[in-house]
Amino acid sequence: MFKYHCLNPISEIGLNHFTADYEKTHDVTEADGILVRSAAMHDMELPENLLAVARAGAGVNNIPLDKCAEKGIVVFNTPGANANGVKELVIAGMLLAARDIEGGIKWVKDNAALETVAKDAEKAKKKFAGTEISGKKLGIIGLGAIGVKVANAAKHLGMQVYGYDPYISVDAAWSLSRDVKHVLNVEEIYAECDYITVHVPLMDATKGMINQSAIDMMKDGVVLLNFARDLLVDEKVVLENIENGKIKKYVTDFPNTTTAGKDGCIVIPHLGASTEEAEDNCAVMAVKEMMDYLENGNIVNSVNYPKCDMGVCSQAGRVAILHTNTANMITKFTACFGDEGINISDMTNKSRGDVAYTMLDIEQPATEEIINKLKSIEGVFRVRVVK
Repeated sequence: MFKYHCLNPISEIGLNHFTADYEKTHDVTEADGILVRSAAMHDMELPENLLAVARAGAGVNNIPLDKCAEKGIVVFNTPGANANGVKELVIAGMLLAARDIEGGIKWVKDNAALETVAKDAEKAKKKFAGTEISGKKLGIIGLGAIGVKVANAAKHLGMQVYGYDPYISVDAAWSLSRDVKHVLNVEEIYAECDYITVHVPLMDATKGMINQSAIDMMKDGVVLLNFARDLLVDEKVVLENIENGKIKKYVTDFPNTTTAGKDGCIVIPHLGASTEEAEDNCAVMAVKEMMDYLENGNIVNSVNYPKCDMGVCSQAGRVAILHTNTANMITKFTACFGDEGINISDMTNKSRGDVAYTMLDIEQPATEEIINKLKSIEGVFRVRVVK
């Protein structure tokens, strides 16, 4: 029996995927797995028996990844599960920036009591007319699950789409419309595009990437869209460039005191992944990832450990070891089984930065003595008897 704890409300559609082998607990110290959305975990005391954390969403800034890795706790996220919801809001953001829909709606509300509102609207509408997005150039920085969907949708809307991602995955490349121009340097997007949208993770290398130097390369009247992370953009610099006319509009899904209520800013209250469908999809994916890891030891979509999948174990036993990525570890592991005369029928070892993950399928169940020997090896964070 596995126990799981929810730090935030998690969609019941996702939780319903748990089988009778799982029990929900309100006591986090009992949990083998934690499901989380936005709850801050950095100052949280992590239970010693905690094996996995699954984030029902893509961003993991609220989770102490290194601390979890050192405790042998695998952290999962759900990339792509909310991509369609974000894509639709990005398209809406472009339309809001192209035509002053907000201003037009406000004008109608302000003049609703007038008998002549219909006639007056014909005169007033010129102020809100704007332009079409068809035929305009859209630059997408980051061609992950969301970026690809935005690119394909924009092509269907008649836009010329430029995409930049030096690390594009094979799956993303297959999904991307062949009509999207894949550029090799981001400067080409800055120089050519009327609309620029950012879809990259927040890291030291990307923090503040949209700065004055980047803006100086852009067209006059460019529209910037940020539905990824607010810290990717130097927003104070953006406001200065709105004032001097360099930037036409800044559309962001991250309200803060810098941009909220400012002229030229369309600020949305973090609605990108907040559709019912996106929350359900994220919950389902998070639950399935956690179950596969707890039951089989398989790791898919982890942000602090490598991908590793050996399917369902058909042997007498399976042991998983979470450890440092250092030399000679495999030799030490296999020796523990060899000394006890237990044959290893299958094995895999994967690494990610400073950490690594090893799974071994064995022809006899692992003894307590073997497990203790494995735990005593320097650099081993955790040993799990999966089966």
